Amino acid sequence: MSHLTRRLVLAAAAVLLSSCATAPAPNDADTRPPIVFVHGNGDNAGVWLTTMWRFESNGWPRERLHAIDMPLPTARDDDAREQPGRSSTAEHRDYLRAEVDKVLARTGARQVVLMGNSRGGNAIRNYIANGGGERTVSHAILGGTPNHGVWAVPIEGLSDRSEFAGHGPFLRALNAPKNADGDEVTGPVRWMTVRSDGNDKFAQPDGLWIGKRGVATGVTAAGPELKGATNLVIPRIDHRETSFSAAAFEAAYRFITGRAPARSDIAPEPRVSLAGKVSGAGTNIGLAGARIEVFTIDPLTGERLGPALYTAVVSAGGDWGPLATDPQARHEFVVSAPGYATTHFYRSPFPRSTTVLHLRPERVPEADRNAPTLALMTRPRGYLDPGRDKMAFDGQSPPPGAVLGAGVAVSRIKPVGLPRTLVAEFNGERVVGRSWPLADNHVSVLELSY
Repeated sequence: MSHLTRRLVLAAAAVLLSSCATAPAPNDADTRPPIVFVHGNGDNAGVWLTTMWRFESNGWPRERLHAIDMPLPTARDDDAREQPGRSSTAEHRDYLRAEVDKVLARTGARQVVLMGNSRGGNAIRNYIANGGGERTVSHAILGGTPNHGVWAVPIEGLSDRSEFAGHGPFLRALNAPKNADGDEVTGPVRWMTVRSDGNDKFAQPDGLWIGKRGVATGVTAAGPELKGATNLVIPRIDHRETSFSAAAFEAAYRFITGRAPARSDIAPEPRVSLAGKVSGAGTNIGLAGARIEVFTIDPLTGERLGPALYTAVVSAGGDWGPLATDPQARHEFVVSAPGYATTHFYRSPFPRSTTVLHLRPERVPEADRNAPTLALMTRPRGYLDPGRDKMAFDGQSPPPGAVLGAGVAVSRIKPVGLPRTLVAEFNGERVVGRSWPLADNHVSVLELSY
């Protein structure tokens, strides 16, 4: 797609979106509907951090932005069979319904906006179609949701009853025509889908990203679209960026309000408050008894600048904070718990306050146990694509493990030598941290925010 064509696609979408909704009165915060954000498979509420900041930076009241935390965020392989540590479509739907009810009761609003990424869109569609959401939801925005499946034909080794099977009972029921026009969406809710033009790992004709290289999936890049919805294509974005990128935020804001946001960057606050949750591996269930320490660090070396700013043993719910701090400071978050490595998280400065600074400590894979150190560069809100992005980890460009096609979000290295400075760089963002001895059961995670 040429640059001109891309501009035309986005310009046409902007015109279309501007007619989709009536804007609230400018500067009237009370007219802003509550927005409930629904994360994807295996994720947590923290993935919506920067999206929430962008809404706040355009006048959306913080108390009207709510990101849910599905306790068991990963889907079952077979939706009809119980699977330890996994959740069904019905459990996902019912949890979302309960969260929406809480938001409506707290805010006094009549309806909410739902914004979901990937599997989160499945829960949104199921709630609106089968859980009463057609009355409580005004707008539904689905980013990268595999509405017609990650695969849509029988494939050996993959269950036909997975919620991600386009030919399976769950998606067939959701996609059944709703009217004489054959619309796949449930009215009177206003619907928008956001997809990539071909860079979404879960909307591919080949099964490479589901472990089935060379096998036809029966799915195309247009799989996330829904008949009857406003379907927006943003060139080059990846599966996660369909929800968490600045371009996706701009599209969502315009769809909800009928006008462009005043800004897509993040307005800093003079002082910030940080809080979140510590949860166990693969879940959003609080890791009771985990210990968290927070330090300020040197922005060039990652070395600590003094004693801990904050120390706590988390509650049964896993909650920690609040911690008041400087929005320009860099921090190290240290989480230790039985059964986990002591995990040192390094992040960019936090320009605004948040209550969704969620942390999951690492477990060391058997293959890495004899390494001198273990460090991870992670990008929860997107992927690492050497053909598209400028990036490096500990001076290595592209970072080890990053491959063409926006399908990998984590790079792992095993630095040798004494504990030392590590740097993760991605399209202008620079996270500084330190290596720690793996023999003492310590792991470093340099997490990108953007």
